[in-house]
Amino acid sequence: MSVILLLIAFSLLIAGGFLLGFLWSVKTGQYDDDVSPAVRVLFENELNHQEVSNQPEQYKSKNPDAV
Repeated sequence: MSVILLLIAFSLLIAGGFLLGFLWSVKTGQYDDDVSPAVRVLFENELNHQEVSNQPEQYKSKNPDAV
């Protein structure tokens, strides 16, 4: 019976660690940008080298070495 109580306490400790990690990631802004990665996937491979310079700023790659 004491092993079950030990396992429950240990699992609650692990769950608390994951909760703290999740709250830290939300606080530091890890989940702020959820739109642009999906849009970037759609447009990055369609555009060739010349068309990239004519596109609006929102579709250009943020990495200067990518073009």
